[in-house]
Amino acid sequence: MKIALFSDIHANLPALEACLADIERRQPDQIFCLGDLVGYNIWPNEVIQEIRRRGIPTITGNYDFGIGRSIDDCGCAYKTDEEKANGAVSISFTNLIVQPAGRQYLRSLPAHIRLEFQLNDDKLNLLLVHGSPRKINEYLFEDREEKSLLRILESADADILCFGHTHKPYHRTLNSGTEEAPHYRHAINIGSVGKPKDGDPRGCYALLTVDETSSILEKTSVSVEFVRFEYDVEKAARAVEESPLPDAYATALRVGR
Repeated sequence: MKIALFSDIHANLPALEACLADIERRQPDQIFCLGDLVGYNIWPNEVIQEIRRRGIPTITGNYDFGIGRSIDDCGCAYKTDEEKANGAVSISFTNLIVQPAGRQYLRSLPAHIRLEFQLNDDKLNLLLVHGSPRKINEYLFEDREEKSLLRILESADADILCFGHTHKPYHRTLNSGTEEAPHYRHAINIGSVGKPKDGDPRGCYALLTVDETSSILEKTSVSVEFVRFEYDVEKAARAVEESPLPDAYATALRVGR
């Protein structure tokens, strides 16, 4: 089974359209969205409408959680006073323009989606979250200490944990068993469709393959492909510059930061 996973669109409609077109060409068996449909650009309503029109199962992101409740906090960990001030403009602008039906949709989204696969003698639990199983806005960066990351996966009973929020894709395989009796678990950050932060301005999503050969006993039996796709970055950046949003968000789109 091939599963397409995407996240962190952040109201970037040109990026979402290009992402969905690329996914359609690859014809996965299932598609899931891991949240953060809104914020930082001018198309929150159009993004929500496209996700709803297609009936894509979606979980809530931290930005969706705030906008769904009409609050002025997105749960973002801004590092500087300038970032914090820009963030306040973004959430205020998004709260101003999002339509009631879209807000209600965001408020209704589930926190997690859990799938259990029994394709052979091993059961595989796949857990989809936005930040982490513990908190919607917890950042799971690639350099997180192995014991800490393993503890999160074990506590959530996740053999495969897929998440977004950091906007930086990676796949780490960890052994929660022993060398003689391994239990391999996978931590997969699927990157960002509409606001990448890894230095590559192209959008990103993940294709996860789980089949009859997938096993907790085999380290490489769960495969992940990170798909980078081109989209009209300039259109998205100019939209920011022609709106009340800070120009810093346009620069970030152009450089992938």
